[in-house]
Amino acid sequence: MGAKAPPYPATFGFPFDKHGIGSGEHPGKDSEKMEFANNQNSDPIKKDRKAGMQIKTILNRILKFKSFVYTTVCWNNKEGDPTLEVGIEARVNGRPVCSGCECVGPGYDHLPTRRFEFIPIWGIKVFLLYAPRRVDCWFCGVRVEQMPWASGKHQQTNVYMQFLAHWAKKLSWTDVARSFNTSWAQVCHAVEYVVSWGLEHRTLGAISAIGVDEIHFGQGQKYLTLVYEIGAGCIRLLWIGEERTVASFEKFFDMIGKECAEGISFVCSDMWRPYLRVIRERCVNALNILDRFHIVAKINVALDEVRASEARRLARDGFQPVLKKSRWCLLKHKKNTTKKQRSRLRDLLRYNLKTVSAYLLKEDFQQFWDYNSTTWAGKFLDRWCTDVMRSRIDPMKKIARMLRKHRELILNYFRAKKEFSSGVIEGLNNKAKVTIRKSYGFRTFRIAELALYHGLGKLPEPKMTHQFY
Repeated sequence: MGAKAPPYPATFGFPFDKHGIGSGEHPGKDSEKMEFANNQNSDPIKKDRKAGMQIKTILNRILKFKSFVYTTVCWNNKEGDPTLEVGIEARVNGRPVCSGCECVGPGYDHLPTRRFEFIPIWGIKVFLLYAPRRVDCWFCGVRVEQMPWASGKHQQTNVYMQFLAHWAKKLSWTDVARSFNTSWAQVCHAVEYVVSWGLEHRTLGAISAIGVDEIHFGQGQKYLTLVYEIGAGCIRLLWIGEERTVASFEKFFDMIGKECAEGISFVCSDMWRPYLRVIRERCVNALNILDRFHIVAKINVALDEVRASEARRLARDGFQPVLKKSRWCLLKHKKNTTKKQRSRLRDLLRYNLKTVSAYLLKEDFQQFWDYNSTTWAGKFLDRWCTDVMRSRIDPMKKIARMLRKHRELILNYFRAKKEFSSGVIEGLNNKAKVTIRKSYGFRTFRIAELALYHGLGKLPEPKMTHQFY
C-alpha cells in the first residue's frame, strides 16, 4: 500500500495544522522544542495571527451601520482593474427608513443592486454592493429607503467623499483625482457634498466685525466680492458674491438678516462706492474703517505716475536720465530697501525734481499711522493735504482730494483703537488667489465658490466613527 497523504499540506518536512501554522514536532528534535512550540501557540498574539482578520471584520469595527450587515467580500479582476466588492444586506428584522421624511415604513420591493465606491485599500478600489429597498411611506408614497453610508443618488459613500474633500484642501482637484485613481468630476462632487453640508449646518452667531474686498476672477473685468468675519474669536469666509455691484453685495445682508446686520460694529472696506453705499444703508450701527493698505497703495501709484512722467520729460529734453532704474527704491519702505537702493536713493534726493518732492510727501504721510489720538491724527491729515495741494503735483493733489472726501472714514481707524485693519483681509485674499491659482483657474463661478468655501469657510463636517485621514 502507498503512503497515506497527510491531512494538511507540509513544507520542508514540517507538519502544519489546519491554519497553516507549524504545530508538530520536527523529526530528530527533542521534547523541549515541542514544549516551546506549545508555549508559542498559547500566546494570544499568535492566536490572532493564526485566525487572521478579515476585511469584513475591519469594516464592522470602523464603519458599522445599524440594521445592516456585511455579507461577502469578493475579488473582482475584470478588464485588468482589480477591485474588492463587499456585499451589504439588511437585517431580517430591520425595517426601511423613508429618504424623504425619515420615517420607518413597510417595505414595498427591491431595486437592482447598486455599487457605492469606498475608500481604496493599498491602491485597490473598494465597492459596497447593495440592492436598495423601496418604502411604502404613509406621507411620501413609494420612495427609495435611506442608506446611512450614502446620500441621494451619489455613487460614492459619504466617508469617501469626505476623504477626497480633505485632500482637495491640500492639492489641486486634478492631483487628487490622479492620486486616488478617480475623476475630476468625482472630486468636485465630493467637495460639493461637504460644502453643502457645512453651509447647512454652520452657525453664524453674533458677528461683530466683517471685512469686504474683491478679487479678480477669470478673464476681463470680472470680480468676486468676498465677505470675511474678522473678529478676534473667528476668522473665516462668510459669503461669496459674483461681481462687485450694489445688488450683489446686498445679497449678503439678505442672507444674514436685518437683526444680525444691525449687530455688526466694525466693517473694513476699501473706497469702492457700491460697498460704501451698502454699508451705510444696511450696517447702521457699524463703524466703517477704510482700508489702510489701499490708501498707501494709491499714494504709491501716484508717486510712480509722477516718476514715469518726469523721466519721459527729462529724456525728451536731453537731460541725464537720473530717474532710470529708480522705481523700487522710491516705492519701497525704508526698512525693506537694499544697501544698493539706499545709496541710489541718497544720490537721487540731491536733485530738485517733482519726483523727489512726491517721495518726501509719501514718507511724511507714514507718520499718520503712528498717532493714537483721533484729534491729532485729523490735524496731521489736514496739514498734509494742505501741503500737497500747494505742491503743484497733480497726481498727489488727486490723492489729497480723495483723502479729504473720506476723512471721517479714514479716522475711524483710530476710533476703533487700531484693532481692525485690512491686514487680515489681504492675507485671506492671498489665500483665495492661491486656491484659484493652484488649480490654474476655474471656468465657472459655481466651482470657484465651492473651492473658496471649502478652503476658507471653516465649515463643519459630518462626524465619522473612524478618522480616515
